[in-house]
Amino acid sequence: MIYLNYSNLDAATQERLLATSKKDVERTFGKSIKAYAKKHFTNYEQLLEEEALRNLYNYTYVFNI
Repeated sequence: MIYLNYSNLDAATQERLLATSKKDVERTFGKSIKAYAKKHFTNYEQLLEEEALRNLYNYTYVFNI
């Protein structure tokens, strides 16, 4: 669960959430994403970024108003 203050959804907070998501994805699926990128000659960082964005939808958010 991620606790957010409703009045603090600025760019810095969004970047922090994306960085956290990217770390989670890299820790969980890093090896398989690297293997896929190598096999299909695609950019690993771009794939990681896309998966991190998809991963944001799996989080449970709690907004404090």
